[in-house]
Amino acid sequence: MIEEKKSLDVARVRSHFPMLKKTMHGKPLIYLDSAATALKPQVVIDAVQRYYTEEFGTVHRAVYELAGKATERYESVRKQVGQFLNAASSEEIIFTKGTTDAINLVAQTYGKAFVQAGDEIILSVLEHHSNIVPWQLLAKENGAVLKVIPCDERGVLLLDEYDGLLSERTKLVSVAHISNSLGTLHPVKEIILRAHARGVPVFIDGAQAVPHMEVDVQELDADFYAFSGHKAFGPTGVGVLYGKRKMLEKLPPYQGGGDMIERVFFEESTFQKPPLRFEAGTPPIAQVMGLGAALSFIESIGRGRIAAWEKALLEYATEKLLQIDGLSIVGTAPEKGAILSFVVKEIHPLDLGTLLDLKGVAVRTGHHCAQPALRRFSLPATTRASFAPYTTFEEIDNFIAALKEAILLLSPSLSY
Repeated sequence: MIEEKKSLDVARVRSHFPMLKKTMHGKPLIYLDSAATALKPQVVIDAVQRYYTEEFGTVHRAVYELAGKATERYESVRKQVGQFLNAASSEEIIFTKGTTDAINLVAQTYGKAFVQAGDEIILSVLEHHSNIVPWQLLAKENGAVLKVIPCDERGVLLLDEYDGLLSERTKLVSVAHISNSLGTLHPVKEIILRAHARGVPVFIDGAQAVPHMEVDVQELDADFYAFSGHKAFGPTGVGVLYGKRKMLEKLPPYQGGGDMIERVFFEESTFQKPPLRFEAGTPPIAQVMGLGAALSFIESIGRGRIAAWEKALLEYATEKLLQIDGLSIVGTAPEKGAILSFVVKEIHPLDLGTLLDLKGVAVRTGHHCAQPALRRFSLPATTRASFAPYTTFEEIDNFIAALKEAILLLSPSLSY
């Protein structure tokens, strides 16, 4: 791990991100909110601009040269995404607006086709709202029941309890690969294995995993896997849903419109095979071009190097935070992504985040769209710092110094 960490040239990585030249309140920007959305390298910005200024054309519809080339590039990104995730075929890759859109797509297709009154869907207590509310809406509509895998005080899911939730009524399990609120790296391969032993398919929310580690959907044996472009250094407004071909072929259309049809009559219509069946209307072409550039950028660094670098950052920052009087880290699982949530005694996270902002430090405060997760720990909010391959150890030192100053201002009785 040490050798891999050393092999990441963080100065070179940082040189690709124009936002890192920015200052906030006269201070150099220390961006520690990559779990919410990652900064964009210049190659991504250039790819989007190049499409609009030099390569503009619609896809799948016209015979003129610009449209043909745009279609080729668009479909080449689909193939690239399939290879990135090690899908069996690019036809298993659907472009969406993001992870949230992908979850809603499956809830409204698989859910309506295969989940009936009294059937059960299993989630975990640590899910993002985007992996709760779509299933909740489905359950209210058709009378299904949501079951929840609990976690221990470290934020580790209790797999024995999970086993007890699986039953003949279970129709789907949907869990995050990495918790966005605590950083817990869930044992998704084991979760999938146990579900499949009961014939239950599994959806994995990979929004926090794909930018930071190797993901092999065939090795995991996931039935569905989703991620967002903007968390993977790509544009907003684009994401990916992977689905096993045999699963996608069973699903009805999600939305109606152009490009997802074969023939249309007023009496009835016939639909394209996946993936186009699920891509109604003009797709986010520029965003897809940017996503392709983002994935190429990740590969140019190396996902192994990224994971090793971020693990070292996490260990270093954890050690520094634990030295601060009155501070408690929320989420202490032995396996974590590069996310640290914490609270400081008698200090509201919003106040802490406001003072850190004045020092040029961007962190997330609040419930992180994971209210049930924080409620499990009897908390309304935390402060969250999250890291990326452009984060440095010097930035962590400066963050810790700014944090100590903020704590001293807000609660002089605390010491460090």
